[in-house]
Amino acid sequence: MADLTTIILTYNEELNIKDCIKSVEKISKRIIIIDSFSSDKTIEIAKSMGAEVYQHKFINHAKQFKYALSISNINTRWVFRIDADERLTFKSANEIESICNENEETNVNGIVVRFEVNFLGRQLKYGGIYPFKKLLIFKNGYADIEDRNMDEHIYLTDGKSVELINDSIHHDYKNLSVWIDKHNKYSSKEVADFLSKSKDENNAKKLNKSAKFKRFVKYNIYYKLPMIIRSFLYFMYRYVFELGFLDGKEGLIFAFLQAFWYRFLVDAKIYEVQKKLVES
Repeated sequence: MADLTTIILTYNEELNIKDCIKSVEKISKRIIIIDSFSSDKTIEIAKSMGAEVYQHKFINHAKQFKYALSISNINTRWVFRIDADERLTFKSANEIESICNENEETNVNGIVVRFEVNFLGRQLKYGGIYPFKKLLIFKNGYADIEDRNMDEHIYLTDGKSVELINDSIHHDYKNLSVWIDKHNKYSSKEVADFLSKSKDENNAKKLNKSAKFKRFVKYNIYYKLPMIIRSFLYFMYRYVFELGFLDGKEGLIFAFLQAFWYRFLVDAKIYEVQKKLVES
C-alpha cells in the first residue's frame, strides 16, 4: 500500500462508484468522497465500502476539490484525485504504488495518469484522444489546482512529474442522454472560462506538457478561427486526420457530437453572450 489518500467527487454515481473504489482501495490508506447531495445510492455504496463521505454544495470541480483538501486533514505523503467513472487497472495500480513508495524523498512530486477512453461501450483508440493524460497524483503540499469552471488541471508548485506506462480506464456506464445533459452544462462553464481566460495565464504556464499544449491550441489557434468553420475543422481533424473513422460507428458518433454539438454549442453560447454585450 502507498502512503496515499484518494479523493473522489461524486453526484449520482451509483453505477460507477463501486468499481472506482475497488480499483483504488488496494493502494489507498484513505478514500474520501465529496458528494454533491446525490439522490441515488452513491453515499450508501461508498460508506459500505469503507470510504469517508462528506457532502458539499457543488460550484465547480476545482472548488470542490479544494474543499476536499481543506476539510479532510490529509496527512499522507501522496494525494490522488480520480473521477467516479475512472478506474485503475491491476497494472496501473501496482505502478502507482511503486512510484509513490520509491519517490517519497525525491523531487518527483507528481504522477501523470494515462487513460483509455470508452464511449458507448467501445474503447476509442483513434481521433487523437488516446491516451488521455492528466496529472492526478501529487505529494501533499506540492501542488495546486486551477480555479476554473471547466478543464481545470492540477499543477505542481515544485519538483517534477513522471508519466505512467500502464493505462487506466475511463468508462461511464450512464447513457447518452446523461452524456448530452452533462456536456450542455459543461458548455456553459467553458463560456465562462473563455470570457475570463486572461485570469489563469500564469497558472497555465505551470501545467504539464500535455495540458499546456492543449490549452495553447485551444486559445491561440482554435478560438482564433472564424466561429462558422472551427467546429467543422475540429471534426475533420479528429475524424479524418487523426483517423477517428477507424473507431467505427462509435468513433463517428463521438467525433460528430464533440464537434457539431458540443464545440458548436460552446461557440453559440459565446456568440449569444457577446451579442447581448453589444446590444446593451
